[in-house]
Amino acid sequence: MGNQSGHFYQSLTPMRTPTAVFDPASYAQAPADWLIACSDIQGSTAAVAAGNHSDVNFAAAAMIAALTNLCGSIPYQFGGDGAVALVPPEFADRVRLALAQTRSFAAREFKLNLRIGLVAVQALTDRKCEVLVGRYEPSPGNAYAVFLGDGVDQLERAIKGRGDDSLRDLAMIGTTDGEDGAPDLTGLSCRWTPLRSARGKMVSLVVRGADHGALHKRLAEIAGVEALNAASIANLDARWPPKGMMREARARRRGASLLKMALKVALETFLAFIVIRFRLSVGRFNTNRYRAEIVQNAVNFARSGENLCLVFDCPEDRIEALRGYLDQRADKGELTYGLHISDHAVMTCLVASADDNQHVHFIDGGYGGYTRAATQLKERVAGTRAAAIAL
Repeated sequence: MGNQSGHFYQSLTPMRTPTAVFDPASYAQAPADWLIACSDIQGSTAAVAAGNHSDVNFAAAAMIAALTNLCGSIPYQFGGDGAVALVPPEFADRVRLALAQTRSFAAREFKLNLRIGLVAVQALTDRKCEVLVGRYEPSPGNAYAVFLGDGVDQLERAIKGRGDDSLRDLAMIGTTDGEDGAPDLTGLSCRWTPLRSARGKMVSLVVRGADHGALHKRLAEIAGVEALNAASIANLDARWPPKGMMREARARRRGASLLKMALKVALETFLAFIVIRFRLSVGRFNTNRYRAEIVQNAVNFARSGENLCLVFDCPEDRIEALRGYLDQRADKGELTYGLHISDHAVMTCLVASADDNQHVHFIDGGYGGYTRAATQLKERVAGTRAAAIAL
């Protein structure tokens, strides 16, 4: 597709609201020559159980930071313990190196095994898989991808060793010269305190199947909320030092002294804390505007094929009604789900420019909400299969 494909993502009509992502007319076929990158943290369930959920989120978001710093505006999606992105073919060699470096970064800094894969979209369509992409853009310049079709799911299954072995072999990135170098993770941070529930509890939900649009609407009705979101002005709080300060230092040091970078990040975060705590304006930066932009640009969901993932602040007295509704539909075979409840959500930030409203914020439920919900979903699926075999 040559030069035409280079403008593919920018040419998509932006979807401005979360409910708009359920309109299939807003999606387009990914160009065959683009590459789809996918990552997954092996052993994420154990890492979350050990209390390392924030490290898992940060390592997953690192792939997105590395690729956007390299390629600019590209489709990407955050999944708590992994990520997916589409990149133009002209970046192929540099992307392969950046992915390998991100894998090494996760192992070196957090002792996490980041499984990664990279394959042309054509390889998926050759296997009768579909990759449709939508552009969710809550504010100009801050785009987040949503996917339809089974292509992403098939690639994820392959790199986990649960799917097409030939696809796994094709997508695998082996040892690469230069992978011990550091990826460019500029802008990646987690400076805000955990988002405490302002309504009752934070719900992390992973659903497979059903009409996503109708389901999303019904869940909001049962929860009695206007929108299924986790971030609000009420629960944005900054403290110093931030718990994620050393993660940011590790991401930014790129081979330099960790102590020196930690001192630099400590100073930067302290100055930022003073500005935010006292609602100051510095140059073109306005604290009140920035806080409002965070809420606007926070990504509380992910959509890929049959899977819909949500994190939202829910009144505590509505949770059993939500669970009952999902159980009822699951009993009818209309969907399968996993649900995790916590008192907070966590936010990992990718900030290109705080002054120019160029910042996106990835949200996961507390204590590894997405990972725990997905694990529960897998257990339900396994139980259903076992019951079917027994019959």
